[in-house]
Amino acid sequence: MNTYKTEAIVLHTIKYGDSSVIAYMLTSLYGRQSYIVQGVGKGGARGKSKKSALLQPMFPLEIVGLTSSKMELHRIKEVRLLEPLSALPFDIAKSTIALFMAEVIYRLVKEEQPDSELFDYVRSTVLALDSATEGVANFHLRFLAGLSRHLGFYPTNEYEEGNYFDITDGCFTPIQPMHGLHFAPAESSLLDRMLRTPFSDLGTIRLSRTERSNFLAAMLLYYGFHLDAINQVKSLKILSEIF
Repeated sequence: MNTYKTEAIVLHTIKYGDSSVIAYMLTSLYGRQSYIVQGVGKGGARGKSKKSALLQPMFPLEIVGLTSSKMELHRIKEVRLLEPLSALPFDIAKSTIALFMAEVIYRLVKEEQPDSELFDYVRSTVLALDSATEGVANFHLRFLAGLSRHLGFYPTNEYEEGNYFDITDGCFTPIQPMHGLHFAPAESSLLDRMLRTPFSDLGTIRLSRTERSNFLAAMLLYYGFHLDAINQVKSLKILSEIF
């Protein structure tokens, strides 16, 4: 049996028997992995509440994992919080965004191989969300815009005023595409601004609820063209009720 240590981000958990769960995580060492975690159900002892508290969407962890050729799933020997979280577990808006981000990654990222740039992006995003004091309502929009770079369909050229964003070609264009798969000029401009704005400066982007909703709809169209699994994200409904 092999033992290893890795950083991990919690994506999703499923109950497994009376005292275990299967936890899906994005890890720095192995990409997306599935773990069986014991002692978190009715049969668990004192460690139950601690483990359960750590297996929350987007929590950054450091785990000691176990694997062998005889095991279908990895196991977790030890687990601790990688970074202290001051707001994410207690703020309903932030925890809802974290749920959305975790589900997006869970639905869209399937590779069981390391991707250090993707992992670093996800890890830095959740820490930025936890510490954010302004612009929280825009956070999921900036997250989707930035994630496109790591999923392989980032815009291929620079934005110019008045451009449309052509979803099929993945580029900004001064001429409105004849097909319907494009952003309107307002959403195209906002996409460019989202891509250029650090998470720490999202408070400078002032959007109405309608503008936020329109941009999210455009981003889902963009994602859906490349990855149909985005349509399975159930937390979108909760997100729209809050923002």
